Amino acid sequence: MSESDFELVEESGNVFRDLGDPGADLKQAKAVLAARIIAVLDERGLSVRKAGALTRFAAADFSRIRNADLGRFTMDRLMKMLAALDSDLRVTLHVDERPEGLAAEPM
Repeated sequence: MSESDFELVEESGNVFRDLGDPGADLKQAKAVLAARIIAVLDERGLSVRKAGALTRFAAADFSRIRNADLGRFTMDRLMKMLAALDSDLRVTLHVDERPEGLAAEPM
């Protein structure tokens, strides 16, 4: 394989957008929240069953998050689950202008 076999592409910071996904921003935000939930579970050594018992969310929900099956989750639900696991956590949302050349996502 030679260097000419590769094409360098500047990334946007959102893999879903880079792949042309129409729901890229929402999927990225949900992935970030899910990653933090998984990090808290790992840091505290919690199984999905223990997390379910502590938070009163279904263990199956934590299992879906661990498996990156986020289709059923809203941002609101992920934020509530994270807050139930880590009450000291602060979530902020940064909104800025879309970079030139990127089309707006359909609603």
